[in-house]
Amino acid sequence: MERSDYGATGSLLGGVFVKYMLMMFGDADDMMAVRSPEWVQGMMAFMGDFNAELEKSGELVEARGLAFPRTAKTVSLVDGQVVVTDGPFAEAKEALAGFWVFDVADEKRAIELAGRVVVWAERVELREVPDGPSEQ
Repeated sequence: MERSDYGATGSLLGGVFVKYMLMMFGDADDMMAVRSPEWVQGMMAFMGDFNAELEKSGELVEARGLAFPRTAKTVSLVDGQVVVTDGPFAEAKEALAGFWVFDVADEKRAIELAGRVVVWAERVELREVPDGPSEQ
């Protein structure tokens, strides 16, 4: 279903669209070491087609892949001084590899989209992106 199917107010029931961020985790260095070149090409083709579909439907706000985790800098405050260190903040093997921001009718649609990506990413995280601070 395309965004235009929901009408001017954003949903079939007259509500508004909701933004979600879908985060994909992993390390491209590790992926290249364990996956075949054909698998990597298939994943890249999927990402291009997926993004094009979301652009056409009007649901894509932003999609980006991130540079290799080894290029990250962590900036922290130590004893009132800004300290910069090489590498990502997390000590985990997996790091944030890329993200999408969707503007969709509901959580069900966001989960549907996440389910398509997880086939390639193995693990993703989905969070609502509120328009303002939580009222709770």
